Amino acid sequence: MSNDMNDSYEKKNAAVDVLSNFMQEKDESSPLDKIDFDSPKFAKVDLETLAKVIDYELYNKEWFVTGNVNPIYFSDDFEFQDPDVKLKGIENYAKGVNKLFDQETARAEIISVVVDNLRENTLTVRWRLSGKVKIAGGLNIKPYICTTYLVVDPESGLIIFQEDEFDIPQWDILLSALFPFLIGKITKEPAPEVKREDVPTMPKIGTTTSSILDDVFGFLF
Repeated sequence: MSNDMNDSYEKKNAAVDVLSNFMQEKDESSPLDKIDFDSPKFAKVDLETLAKVIDYELYNKEWFVTGNVNPIYFSDDFEFQDPDVKLKGIENYAKGVNKLFDQETARAEIISVVVDNLRENTLTVRWRLSGKVKIAGGLNIKPYICTTYLVVDPESGLIIFQEDEFDIPQWDILLSALFPFLIGKITKEPAPEVKREDVPTMPKIGTTTSSILDDVFGFLF
């Protein structure tokens, strides 16, 4: 982990701290090397439109596990936290999840992205996590549901904060990974498969749609 990332990364869980010592080394090359983290930012849109944009992007890129983010949607002051870690910067977040999750098996299947009616300036994402993490030779993750809150800066329209919550406790996640024979006995059953019938599409955004889509598709290909 680079010095910059170390400075912006805080482990909140002792078990995760120990297991991270057994994390496999990152490959020399990475698809994230092609991402321009200094690219111009996305023009502000209303929350309903932004929810559709993020739904489309996440459905296709699953950046919660791939790290293949589109940085145009994120503030330079972006921060992330979940029950295990806390960090600053969208680049650090992208590199962190890409390093943690096995890119051959990990999935972040998007269930929904909606404007949160209870939290101000917030999009709520429901998704199913599955696959492996690159720890101790590759631990299997029992599929479970995550809820991600994306807080949007009302002035810039950019995502400034992300918080992930899990539908099962941390001890369940850890025990299920280390002792899979306990699944359904002491720990909960895996989350059911995602059956989403709609395929998200990128919404048209005023008169600047073509230029915005050029930026978006530039990150997809």
